[in-house]
Amino acid sequence: MKRKREENNQSSSSNNNNDMEIVWQTPANPPQKEDYIFHNGRRHVRPYYFEFICHVKNRWTGKTIVDLFAEEFKGRPYDYYVSAVKCGRIQVDGELVPVSYIVKSSQKISHFLHRHEPPVMAWDITILQKEPEVLTVCKPASIPVHPCGQYRKNTVVGILQAEHGLAPLFPIHRLDRLVSGLLIFARNATRADLFRQQIEAGMVQKQYIARVIGVFPEDEKVVDVNINYNAREGKSTAEEGQSFRDKPVKGKAARTKFTRICTNGTHSIVQCEPITGRTHQIRVHLQYTGHPIANDMLYLFDHVTDRSTERMSADRAAANSGHTKTFSSDGHEYSSKDFSIDPMCTNCPNLGPKGYDGRDEALWLHCVRYSGPGWTYECPYPDWALHS
Repeated sequence: MKRKREENNQSSSSNNNNDMEIVWQTPANPPQKEDYIFHNGRRHVRPYYFEFICHVKNRWTGKTIVDLFAEEFKGRPYDYYVSAVKCGRIQVDGELVPVSYIVKSSQKISHFLHRHEPPVMAWDITILQKEPEVLTVCKPASIPVHPCGQYRKNTVVGILQAEHGLAPLFPIHRLDRLVSGLLIFARNATRADLFRQQIEAGMVQKQYIARVIGVFPEDEKVVDVNINYNAREGKSTAEEGQSFRDKPVKGKAARTKFTRICTNGTHSIVQCEPITGRTHQIRVHLQYTGHPIANDMLYLFDHVTDRSTERMSADRAAANSGHTKTFSSDGHEYSSKDFSIDPMCTNCPNLGPKGYDGRDEALWLHCVRYSGPGWTYECPYPDWALHS
């Protein structure tokens, strides 16, 4: 349920917003159909007021509340955090504090803000099979599976709830935001746990297809090379070598089987069967073979030139009042009737958050099939695999 905050500690915030009534949301508020705005092939989310909650980590202890936010959450200027603390948009254990307040371990910090989500492509999420305990869909590229980072409503889980009333849903596997294809949801916790047990026991087989650079070898190729994921860079690398004294092999063991389906001499369509499930495993192992995914900006070799290489990596791009006013966002004029502009917000009047260029390109990697004991779910091939 949406909840209105009417405590005294929000009165100064309301005054700063021309006495407008603010309805704060939490993760418990389900997405609604009316939360979305569509334009130029993109799905936008109307900005909304949201309560972020976190707890003070040990390394934050001893910092002032303002310094903590300025150092750990660099997306907004220092002066914003000063104002947010003063007017009660940032609180500690539900109370107002001065800007000089020193935080202590495990305290609860609430940040009430005007949340802007990045847009995603407006492609439909096609429901493939709807069973009493299992739902399968064809996930479009550009949409995250579940809430993460800046995304909450603009997710597969959020959209299925808003447009189809499907909840709760338990994803049994994940697809990267730019990857398309089969996505399987359990519709109750018991079935989700069964899927999890089968996956952990190695009883589930996965199959993807990719469009790669060059003529991929005709014979089946197995890549058995460790993968080391760098969370700071959001990128994985293939790591070869043997353990030597106190220097173990970097990364985690990873194994993928590849089979060429066809080639036109420039690109090849390759079937990919990951035996393990490491971050970006297929993408990194294809790069390791010398045949990276043809439009994968994150893992293309430097010397490869392609229309997509001129763009910034979409992986990294993913880090109103009485008188009607209009303003431009992505080249389109929106009205203040579409959503309320918040005077304190550092993203308004744009729909999307600052720093997002909105130029996502669907990765040529698609999940085709998952199968386990007594069950198989499949997804149709995408156009780029049928007309290559």
